[in-house]
Amino acid sequence: MILDNKNMNEVFTIGHSTHTIDRFVELLLMHAITALCDVRSSPYSKYNPQFNREVLQPELKGHGIVYVYLGKELGPRSDDPTCTKNGRVRYDLLAKTDLFQEGLNRVKEGMTSYCIALMCAEKDPILCHRTILVCRHLETEGIKIRHILEDGSLEENGDSLKRLMQLLKLQEQDLFTPPEDMMQRAYDIQGEKIAHVHKDESNSGEDRKRRT
Repeated sequence: MILDNKNMNEVFTIGHSTHTIDRFVELLLMHAITALCDVRSSPYSKYNPQFNREVLQPELKGHGIVYVYLGKELGPRSDDPTCTKNGRVRYDLLAKTDLFQEGLNRVKEGMTSYCIALMCAEKDPILCHRTILVCRHLETEGIKIRHILEDGSLEENGDSLKRLMQLLKLQEQDLFTPPEDMMQRAYDIQGEKIAHVHKDESNSGEDRKRRT
């Protein structure tokens, strides 16, 4: 399937949340999604097993939607020690890795043939790395980002960022700070808040505190 040019510069995102599989597929079909890119670090869900890869993939195939796992490239739980500081994954460092860039390139290549949605678990895009990490870098290349919300409505990424700035109590307009810089600051702050913390390192840090 080759898409019209007007659709080749657009990527959707979606969080599987606690949807039933039928409702989830309905949301994808509602927006003509033909390929789902799973950007979870692990393609499994303890509390929503209907979104385990072995269940989800054949279900999507039955509705003509291709499933692609990109959690190794675009997932938030990097095992690369160069991307971790004090036990916490740093999104700015992760985004510079060859593996992450390969993942972005696969999405961009796929856009020429499919209408793509990036999937993670979190229902709200501003609380998820799919927006704060992945879409941040797709957007810098002029790609339009649209988020499929829980009720099926769409939210433009710019509107998502406005919500994020309100959440973080950052003024949308500042006399001394350009709007673009304010948005980048919001990305940075939220990235720090939601970044994965390796349990072994965080626990060892707590142990060190107790011993001192």
